[in-house]
Amino acid sequence: MSFHRERSVIGYFGFPRRSVLAAARNRLGLEHSLVDLDLDHGAPDAGIMPATTCRIITNIIDNAVHLGRRLIAVVAAVGEDKCDHGRHAAYLLREMGFAVVESRFPAAEFENRPLVYAMGCGRLPDRIRAIMDTVVDPAPAAAPPPPCGPTHGFWGVPPNDFRVLEAFPPTTHIYGWIRCVEAGRPGDMALECHVDEAVPTVFFTQSFCAKQDLAHHLAAKYGGLAIDCHREVNDSIMAKIEAFIRLS
Repeated sequence: MSFHRERSVIGYFGFPRRSVLAAARNRLGLEHSLVDLDLDHGAPDAGIMPATTCRIITNIIDNAVHLGRRLIAVVAAVGEDKCDHGRHAAYLLREMGFAVVESRFPAAEFENRPLVYAMGCGRLPDRIRAIMDTVVDPAPAAAPPPPCGPTHGFWGVPPNDFRVLEAFPPTTHIYGWIRCVEAGRPGDMALECHVDEAVPTVFFTQSFCAKQDLAHHLAAKYGGLAIDCHREVNDSIMAKIEAFIRLS
């Protein structure tokens, strides 16, 4: 969604506990729209974060600064389900005067939701968007994609530039943190590191993301392709992914 015409909104990032997000909405007013601050909404560079900051974290700060007083609160995932950068972003936003509600997703609240989109068939960008929508609305899919056996895999977090996903065939299974989100288990390290060993998989991270450690380890372990992208995808990255998919 575009937030430029919204009068006031509640922002969130990561996967806040459903109870924390619901309590914030009930307290602040259900009439306020929700905005995922992780996403690139076209906000100008606020000039606050170093150039070597993960693009997703920079999006959070840029979006919050651009929204200004329209952003009445931020529900921030700051536990193991997000990353230390998420915890730092919450601190910085509070220092800038924003109301911040912190969320830590304990293992006791892990769910076991079916992997409808992660193991389904269809355009990869559409299925990843649908998974991230379950953070706010976990209702079962009205028209779920048909299940399929995987020909390829995509591991990681939602990219800043979704064009990187266009290279993947509809029979691509989704792994990593995105799969954890659909399962309702955002801090489950075992699930985040799970891949199907025989499936050629691209392990994707944003540059300067702490998950690069996992991506490079898993790519070496399973013979996959580790890719990192700082801001927008470029021709070199797309060529590497397309070649890997075509030759695997």
